[in-house]
Amino acid sequence: MRFLFACGGTAGHVNPAIGVADRIRELLPDSEILFIGALGKMEMELVPREGYEIRGVPVSNLSRSLSVEGLKHNVKFISDLLKSGPACRKIIEEFRPDAVIGTGGYVCYPVLHEAAKLHIPTVVHESNAEPGLTTRQLEKNVDKIMVGFAEARENYKHPEKVVVTGTPVRLGFMRSDKTAARRALGIAEDEPLVVSVWGSLGATEMNKVVARMIALAMDGEEKPFRLVHSAGKRGIESMTRYMSEELGLSGWKEAGFDVVDYIYDMPRLMAAADIVLCRSGASTLAELTAIGKPAILVPSPNVVHNHQEKNARVLEHGGGAVVLLESDAGADVMLSTITSLLEDKEKLAGMEEHMRDLAVENATDEITSIVLGLAAGE
Repeated sequence: MRFLFACGGTAGHVNPAIGVADRIRELLPDSEILFIGALGKMEMELVPREGYEIRGVPVSNLSRSLSVEGLKHNVKFISDLLKSGPACRKIIEEFRPDAVIGTGGYVCYPVLHEAAKLHIPTVVHESNAEPGLTTRQLEKNVDKIMVGFAEARENYKHPEKVVVTGTPVRLGFMRSDKTAARRALGIAEDEPLVVSVWGSLGATEMNKVVARMIALAMDGEEKPFRLVHSAGKRGIESMTRYMSEELGLSGWKEAGFDVVDYIYDMPRLMAAADIVLCRSGASTLAELTAIGKPAILVPSPNVVHNHQEKNARVLEHGGGAVVLLESDAGADVMLSTITSLLEDKEKLAGMEEHMRDLAVENATDEITSIVLGLAAGE
């Protein structure tokens, strides 16, 4: 059987697709799997790293700006729109998939739209309670809409197509082990480890907060914890420059504070961590609950309908996370919150247990089952 995935723009769209593809490959080792992504976007690097072939098509987003740059961008958007449909159709006709799966990003529209016109079974997964623009546009075309939250059903015009599945995660998260992960990474069992990641592309303000937090920690008499911080592909250069030129820091890596552009082995590093600092996108939260990892969540204030804070509050009320709004998450607050949690082993253990209780354990299997059923004509 052949399966075609469309995803892109951010790791939050790519990783759920990888999770389902991994499960299909495990169940059907002889199956053929192909991805389609947007040329120049991060999926063109991330997908091959996971062992899958990906083909790129021209796709861009629509700018709402009325500036000259915004208008120029929209000329490119129209040009890409005219090219992407035929490009996707050509790939689909050559690959001849039994099912097509979209997990988010603008590239999903031309891929699933063309597949539906060819009468190939199509499904789209929406992680957030509030459907994105692409999912709304595809609702009338696809066979099934899989959603991460039960509350999402009411947001669709065709609720009969909607199946509540939870959000899939990569197999590495479902089979994580803290002791084994620390051993593989060379981290002592008793060394406190904090992982900080604010999205695959980075977040300028949170990068600065973490930089100032590192400065405060380096000023102390003892290193409070080891840190691995992902500054994002767009943020690594500006963050390290800010640290060296404006904060006057040097030798932070040697002091145990590692700043990288992207964390490729996230399942293993998250498994090894004591605490994760991050945003609260649905995909990230699914990963945290899958491995039972205590978290300090700072919801992005720049999302539609404030869905990240709503996501985060679910985990906070469930006892697995601490939520700080970005306006309150200063370097001193962040540092004191981390150190107080690390000092309270009993509370951390309780948070781990609560996180696991919040996990939707069968999300990947359920989505895989739906995909396989459609591919088989059921």
